[in-house]
Amino acid sequence: MKRELTRRHFLNTTAAMGAATLAGAMMPGQARAASDLTVGFIYVGPKDDFGYNQAHAEGAAAVKEMAGVTVVEEENVPETVDVQNTMESMINFDGATLLFPTSFGYFDPHILEVAPKHPDVRFQHAAGLWSADKHPMNVGSYFGYIGMGQYLNGITAGYASKTKKIGFVAAKPIPQVLQNINSFLLGARSVDPEITCQVIFTGEWSLAVKEAEATNALADQGCDVITCHVDGPKVVMETAAARGAYVCGYHADQTALAPEKYLTGAEWNWAGVYTGMVQTVLDGGSIDNFVRGGLSDGFIKMSPLGPAVSDAARNQFEATKAEIMKGGYSVFKGPLKDNAGNVIAADGEAFVETDIALESMNYLVEGVLGSTS
Repeated sequence: MKRELTRRHFLNTTAAMGAATLAGAMMPGQARAASDLTVGFIYVGPKDDFGYNQAHAEGAAAVKEMAGVTVVEEENVPETVDVQNTMESMINFDGATLLFPTSFGYFDPHILEVAPKHPDVRFQHAAGLWSADKHPMNVGSYFGYIGMGQYLNGITAGYASKTKKIGFVAAKPIPQVLQNINSFLLGARSVDPEITCQVIFTGEWSLAVKEAEATNALADQGCDVITCHVDGPKVVMETAAARGAYVCGYHADQTALAPEKYLTGAEWNWAGVYTGMVQTVLDGGSIDNFVRGGLSDGFIKMSPLGPAVSDAARNQFEATKAEIMKGGYSVFKGPLKDNAGNVIAADGEAFVETDIALESMNYLVEGVLGSTS
């Protein structure tokens, strides 16, 4: 922990030092061979959160096994100027030339502030949209079509629900979260069009008290299958299962938290993604500024189906998964309205998984009970 604190506050204690002095002030043993690549991973929460940060940390662990690569990490870095200090110190203190700041709020303004100062450093950001006409060329965006995983979650939820009410605990109403909520409901409605999904936003990526309160509120309203999009799903999974609800996981495999109630889960599969990007740099190549992938690309995967999943649910789940694996699958297809009655897709119109418009989603579909404001 002492080294982690030193890195985060490195710039605060060396602000008067010039770049040449910083290079000379490295601790003994910090110097890297010219052929080595130092890669930095930055997490907004703990690396063992059973969720978002753990999934990224598992990817970082795979990078650590690569020859010629040194990995530096820092966890629990807020989406504030703290992350700018962390990036600066990884560059100046550790010699990192490839950074993976993994949280959504790191992008604007923090990466966009730091990247122009270090044109020889590559900044790869999870989730955020990158645009060639307004963002630095040494910044890249990567993410996966995990909404497809939430759609598959919804299929199992649709078969498991007896009340026709499913629930979603969400952090913030950003496009990626809204897409997951909508996909979960649409998956369930592919089984039973009368199912509704109640969503509760906590306002924070990680706030255990609010997550427990939201989960209990959903259970009180009769939601008998619950999923989430928060950084650490542990509280939601355990609270929902304790209330007798079935659960669908997110980010990582949470089977161990509720073995009898866990239906399946939409997981990230970052190991292959990260090692692939790092290998590209090691080989002297350039990572694309905009990288996306789905089930067939190995960016996401599904947790094993749990013991409560019926044969009928398993059959539809597997058949749909096989179609998604072919690519070009459409979850959002007409006729489709949002929950305020506006037309999202006319009859015959569809948005395939790769459609960039989905990454600007600002609505909840018909059947989702809740508001984005």
